[in-house]
Amino acid sequence: MASVVFDGASRIYPGTTAPAVDKLSLTVNDGEFLVLVGPSGCGKSTSLRMLAGLEEIDGGRILIGDRDVTNVAPKDRDIAMVFQSYALYPHMTVAENMGFALKIAGTPKEERERRVLEAAKLLDLEPYLERKPKALSGGQRQRVAMGRAIVREPQVFLMDEPLSNLDAKLRVATRTQIAALQRRLGITTVYVTHDQVEAMTMGDRVAVLKDGLLQQVDTPRNLYDNPANAFVAGFIGSPAMNLLIAPVTGGKAMLGDLAIDVPASAGSSVTVGVRPEGFTPSSKGFHVLVEVVEELGSDAFVYGKPADSTVKFANSADEGAQVIVRWDPKNPPKPGDTITVEAVKGSVHLFNPETGERV
Repeated sequence: MASVVFDGASRIYPGTTAPAVDKLSLTVNDGEFLVLVGPSGCGKSTSLRMLAGLEEIDGGRILIGDRDVTNVAPKDRDIAMVFQSYALYPHMTVAENMGFALKIAGTPKEERERRVLEAAKLLDLEPYLERKPKALSGGQRQRVAMGRAIVREPQVFLMDEPLSNLDAKLRVATRTQIAALQRRLGITTVYVTHDQVEAMTMGDRVAVLKDGLLQQVDTPRNLYDNPANAFVAGFIGSPAMNLLIAPVTGGKAMLGDLAIDVPASAGSSVTVGVRPEGFTPSSKGFHVLVEVVEELGSDAFVYGKPADSTVKFANSADEGAQVIVRWDPKNPPKPGDTITVEAVKGSVHLFNPETGERV
């Protein structure tokens, strides 16, 4: 096992001027499960491929343990990678697929069989060792791809959206299996996903990227409670945080009739962030015109528009933006109703409307 260090690592693709990954500085501790998350094109997969040696590094360096691997060939980095596609050999059995890399490396047959059997036990694949991939379900194939990585006994696991091809229910089951397995093995793992729910439920820490830049890295709880900027606030959490531009009058940000204290340094307006559960029904406050109600059994979420025209969404380009409020599932409002809410104490986040940085 080993730690991983990105030390100002950058990647600029030929024909472009903007870096795909811009001076990434990040340390993954020995045995840690770190998740890279962000929207499409943010540089997360490029970062993983740089670590694997599949992409050149145009600046900075990468270390695995105490060894600088910036210019080391992928096969000599002692890493194992699990891809979005299972990439299994269709003519080989499960056992042969899992042990193929060991066979190529010249590992003795007895040692190969021992490692394959141990990995199969970990992954509940023992009954399928003599089957071929076409006779397996999607989840079983993904476990075979995991097994192929495990038998290598690498210093670092790299996983690039390994659950993207699975259906929703199987994704939930498999992500808990992967997280539990990683904790049992204790192998340093870097996991890439665009799904922030996946990131929050699996990672010891989560690193959020946007446009090649690291926005924040922290535990899931701290990311949720203390986002560093408006982008992280809006990206982390499901449903997403409400981000609204409110005018500031007399030291108060005004969401309709809801007055929120702001620092003296705030300008004429401020971005107010409140999560859906941070609103509570009130007789006076912020008025929302109800458009849709999602009834989920244990929860209900109200989607609507601000009734006060002075309140704007932080992302003006998002025409479909809505205010989201968690509501009592036993007594939800109806579309067309107007609800009034106030913010629970301690639930308000304030951001600079120009830079997005936390106020």
